[in-house]
Amino acid sequence: MSFLVLYAEEYEEIKRILTALKQETNSRVALIVEKNGQPIAFAGEMDGVDTTSLGSLVAGNVAATEGLARMLGEDSFPLMFNEGAKENLHITLIGDKFILAVLFDKRTSLGLVRLRARNAALKLERVFSRLEEKMRQEREKLGTGENPLEDLSEEDIEKLFK
Repeated sequence: MSFLVLYAEEYEEIKRILTALKQETNSRVALIVEKNGQPIAFAGEMDGVDTTSLGSLVAGNVAATEGLARMLGEDSFPLMFNEGAKENLHITLIGDKFILAVLFDKRTSLGLVRLRARNAALKLERVFSRLEEKMRQEREKLGTGENPLEDLSEEDIEKLFK
């Protein structure tokens, strides 16, 4: 089983990208989650919104939409949009492991969100590629398999992240 190790440098870059996206689109929140529903980072107003539940539901929406895509002969539908009376949700797939969700209201347009989300997704994809390379190098350095921490003691793991 593979898991994400998020280093401080990449986390800060992800936060900068999400903050810029939120500001450029005048959206309520920009959120990145793993396809398993685990929130990674967000920027914006999360008052009254449970990020764990939001991440899980966004991932469920993506999974259902991917099922529809396959049924219709498509590999995926990489962009999704949900329009509500007060809030709108734009979802962009980032590679095959991550999801970018932007929650916005009538103060901004879908076109602006789509354009800026596309640019942010490209930047995030580069960050995650770099992160995967770091993780691969760390696994090689540690001489472990899929899980870079599987053969380490708790003390060794604590030393790695200090």
